[in-house]
Amino acid sequence: MLQPLEGLSAVVTGAGRGLGRAEALELARLGASVVVNDFGQPGRDGTGAASAGPAEDVAAEIREAGGKAVAHGGDVADHAQARALVDLAVETYGKLDVLVNNAGILRDRMIFSMSEDEWDSVVRVHLKGHFNTVRFASAHWRERSKAAGGPVYGRIVNTSSEAFLAGSAGQPNYAAAKGGIVGLTTSTALALAKYGVTANAICPRARTRMTSDVFAGFAEPAAGELDPLAPEHVAPLVGYLASPAAGRVTGQLLVVHGGLVAVMERPRVAATFRAGAGAFSAAELDESLTPYFAGRPEGETFAATEVLGLKRD
Repeated sequence: MLQPLEGLSAVVTGAGRGLGRAEALELARLGASVVVNDFGQPGRDGTGAASAGPAEDVAAEIREAGGKAVAHGGDVADHAQARALVDLAVETYGKLDVLVNNAGILRDRMIFSMSEDEWDSVVRVHLKGHFNTVRFASAHWRERSKAAGGPVYGRIVNTSSEAFLAGSAGQPNYAAAKGGIVGLTTSTALALAKYGVTANAICPRARTRMTSDVFAGFAEPAAGELDPLAPEHVAPLVGYLASPAAGRVTGQLLVVHGGLVAVMERPRVAATFRAGAGAFSAAELDESLTPYFAGRPEGETFAATEVLGLKRD
């Protein structure tokens, strides 16, 4: 039986572990030939010696299951190495069809204690890393479209986070980078639509080494039950967004976890106030805005634990 991604090639970044690994395995299961990228540093903060091992292990796992895969151990936040990653897919499989950006690191700190390096390093890997691969993949699709005289097949799936949607007190660098990724995604979706390329972003929740402390204390699954926070819950959505079936889905942000997919709306106007004389005075703003905010529930934010349906031990 023909698989939905049969004959297509894909790049998955940060695919040596966790979410990226599950996504690479899913794309291969659906028939794609995969370039498994991972810089391979042991620390979730981006420290330690880089290693080709994690990427090679996942590529070998795909091949042992009957799929096609090659490994790439480069740093996607490096412009030249990101170019080499896209080139590897084209040289190995003749073209690139799907790009899944997942690579990232964490260097958590409260805003008043964060160092310049902690800010720069996280923004570099997440936001610049996404830009780098999208930059070279989109150039590839644009050239193919010019040569074909019409649209080509291209899919981008970027990884944002609910830290951007709801805020995360100890992650100002991470939340800002993830918000930037949404802006990058929607801009890319508009720019590449005429070439036939879609671009979407997901906000996944999954229990990985990156989130071990975030979900510490949440109930573990019973024996034989699938963890509601398992990366395997996220991978099918990535497979769908990479498939022909999602050809009309672009510029979207989707939250995904534990058997749930939520399509997020763009921000909407909650209330409108107009100046009585064409321009606001400070006093008039006080009269208009202060009662409005006073009437809203204090701390009105996204309640992650309620949506998850999880309970701390």
